[in-house]
Order: sequence, then structure tokens, then C-alpha cells
Amino acid sequence: MLAGLGLKPLAAGVVRGFIGRGIPYLVERCLAEAGLPLACAQLEPALRSFGDHYRAFNGRSSRPFPGVLEGLEHMRQAGLKLACITNKAQAFTMPLLAACGVASLLDAVVTADQVGRRKPDPAICLHACRQLQVGPGDAVVIGDSANDAESGRAAGCRVVLVTYGYGEGRDVRELGADGVVDSFAAAVKWAAA
Repeated sequence: MLAGLGLKPLAAGVVRGFIGRGIPYLVERCLAEAGLPLACAQLEPALRSFGDHYRAFNGRSSRPFPGVLEGLEHMRQAGLKLACITNKAQAFTMPLLAACGVASLLDAVVTADQVGRRKPDPAICLHACRQLQVGPGDAVVIGDSANDAESGRAAGCRVVLVTYGYGEGRDVRELGADGVVDSFAAAVKWAAA
């Protein structure tokens, strides 16, 4: 995307820090970091370009974090209902989940464009609870960021955060979650308790 605009690429570590609030935010941050103002006329073309590139490369290098597939399988075997809740658009989410081997382990996938609201708004968690036919007080949000914590808490769900992932540069131990764990296996134990 940046090369198409005549800009130098950014290091993966820099871009990784922009992930978690959706594509428009990611693109705006990349443009700003590359030297273009956030309100520049390049935003719409950049968004289209990003979407084209994302469709072409979505899932090629993505892998679930260690223990995620096993943890999801364990939760399914325990009879828990599972949903993926994301600010990512459905058009990108479904192929990514399939490529990572996660889609078949889920009972529901809820994306921001389906609901018309993005995390940290609680509507996305509440929509997932309705789809799973689970009361918010009986649901556990497993996440890795302030958006996950705020969305889950505002919906009335319990929240456990992992210490790795796209924390957006914030220490998850300071976000007021019900639990903080260092592995997905520990999150599974926490959620099943």
C-alpha cells in the first residue's frame, strides 16, 4: 500500500503496534508514520489499496498463537460455545479463520461490520451472546487488549486477558480484567472454572 503511494515501507514491528482497532485506524497510522497527515486525500485510495493487498495475502503468514487450536478444541469438548468477536471486516475474517484452522472450532463469528459497532462498544459482545444463546453474565471474553476488556466489561461479561498479542502498547495487567494469564491454556482453565 505504502509503495503504491510512493512511500517507504514500515518495519513489521512498527505496523504491529497499530493493529487492534480495525483497518481504517491501521491505514491512518501507517500513513501518518510514513509522513502523510491523517486527513490526507490519500486515505480512500490507501484503504482500497490495503483491501486489495489484504485479500491477496490474507492468512498466508498468519498462525494461531501457541495452544490456541488445542485450547479451542478442549473448550468444544467441554461443551462450551465459542465465538470469535473482531473489529475486522467479515470479508477478511472468514478466510483468515479458515486458513488458520480456527473456523471449524467456532459456533459463531461476529464482526464489526455485521453489528455496525466496533469494540470497545459492548454491542459486538452482546450480539455474540445472543447468537450463542448465552447470557452476558455467563460469558467469558478472552482477549489481549483494552478494546477487548472494555467491550466485555461493558456488556456484563467476565474478561480474561492474555499477556501477549496486540495489546496496543498497553500492559494488560493494568486494564482491570477479571483475570490475566500468560498462555491460552491458562485462559482456557480460567474460562472453564
